[in-house]
Amino acid sequence: MTEARTIKISKEMYARLSEIAGELQIKAKRPVSLDEALKYLISQRDRGIKITDLAGSWEVSEEEIAEIKASLREGWKKWRLPEL
Repeated sequence: MTEARTIKISKEMYARLSEIAGELQIKAKRPVSLDEALKYLISQRDRGIKITDLAGSWEVSEEEIAEIKASLREGWKKWRLPEL
C-alpha cells in the first residue's frame, strides 16, 4: 500500500480540485477521489497540450472574423511563388 501524505491547500484550490473530481466522476460514472483527480491533472500536464486541444476555445466575434479575413487577403496579395 502507498504511504499517505498530508498536503496543505487553500479553500479555493480544494474547491477547484473537488470540481475537477466531480467532472471526472460524471465521465467515469463512478466515485472519483481527490487523489485520482490529482493523478489526472498530473497526467494531463505530462501529456502536454496539442493545438487540437484548443479547438473551439476561442469565442470570436463577426468583427474579429472580418478583420482576420482582411488581414489574410492582404498577406495573400504580397505572397508570390519563389522563382526556380
